[in-house]
Amino acid sequence: MSLLPQRSTVAVIASALGALPEPLAGDAMPGAQGALAPRSDFPLLVNHPGLHYLDSAATAQKPAAVLDAMRHYYEHDNANPHRGAYDLSARATERYHQARERIARFFGVADSACVIFTRGTTEAINLVASAWGRAALQPGDEIVVTALEHHANFVPWQQIARERGAVFRIAPLTDDGQVDVAGLASLVGARTRLVAVGHVSNALGTINSVAEIAWIAKRVGALVLVDGAQGAPHLRVDWPALLEAGVDLYAFSGHKMAGPMGIGGLLGRRTVLEAMPPYQTGGDMIDLVGDAESTWNALPHRLEAGTPNVADAVGLAAACDYLDAIGMERVRAHEMALVSLAMDRLATIPGVRVYGPADPALRSGVVAFTVDGIHPHDLATILDGGGVCIRAGHHCAQPLMRRLCVPATARASFYVYSDERDVEALVREVVRSRELFGVG
Repeated sequence: MSLLPQRSTVAVIASALGALPEPLAGDAMPGAQGALAPRSDFPLLVNHPGLHYLDSAATAQKPAAVLDAMRHYYEHDNANPHRGAYDLSARATERYHQARERIARFFGVADSACVIFTRGTTEAINLVASAWGRAALQPGDEIVVTALEHHANFVPWQQIARERGAVFRIAPLTDDGQVDVAGLASLVGARTRLVAVGHVSNALGTINSVAEIAWIAKRVGALVLVDGAQGAPHLRVDWPALLEAGVDLYAFSGHKMAGPMGIGGLLGRRTVLEAMPPYQTGGDMIDLVGDAESTWNALPHRLEAGTPNVADAVGLAAACDYLDAIGMERVRAHEMALVSLAMDRLATIPGVRVYGPADPALRSGVVAFTVDGIHPHDLATILDGGGVCIRAGHHCAQPLMRRLCVPATARASFYVYSDERDVEALVREVVRSRELFGVG
């Protein structure tokens, strides 16, 4: 039987994955010469003019527009929303409502009540694991994840499977760090209740075949959750297309998409969200509280207990404004250009091995690599001395590192403020590191 979807069109898959239109003949790839967004928009980069920040997969720098929006809220509208009859509280409530509506528009979500605010991707996935998992999973049911996952989309499912007596299955990878879709399909069967997959690998930058994987899961009626922590900042996420492809839930983090830390969310199919019992209980998520039992508020409030994080929601809405003004297709093209340049330049250095797909079109803005004779932690320390910030370690992906047969990698990751000079600084400092260690 063919593993390719019969009902989905190529356009649906391309839209769901944030694929790019073909460039016009003669057009240069955007971003090859300079940053897509000026460094002057980012106060931290202005304050550190010699810094080459290549750790955007961990957290993105924040434009002044985001910081200004948060400051304006605290200086003009700060109050506890939903609970006050006075004008200031009403304004705070309206700002919170407007932020949710704006973030919903960024993803193409028509029903903003299906945008659930969380602290980020990790909490969003734990919400589903706890609320849906405890209500839906029975002994012998199966959960399928991939060997490419961040721990936040691996450990919650591992633990809820242990708690509920479910079977935890791990889909294999191809040699170049992509999900082996045929291998995944062989694990999905009549007892599969959930398939969880990252939109983009934080460790390798691999863009996964989300629509194809969702189609496989839907053949057996399984729920599909996508970890969008690395997808939302770098690709155009078209929620209606993802719904049509079979995705039920999409988790994301604000701080990776130029917004503040401490805010993110869960996009959900309404029927799935309404079927989940509350993740936490307390204020604002209740309807009526009796002495013996209580009833729950409507979406989104029933899944958002406690005082809301209004200022960070306002900041994330401003980040959506900023990214929309640039255009997510341009973000994607810019990062492809930089990744292609970085991979080409690193390939000229003896002893450097780059991990993940060889084709930059299959990657987000991440280049993971090792240098023979230098531990990634030592490499990152030396690069820091040259003003180049990279991440080194297992990148919260220990199962992946075991499959790569390495204890750790170095990871350079790009964003809208990155440019060719950052790539050249990276290459220069890797060469210097080899000289310092006397390898080669």
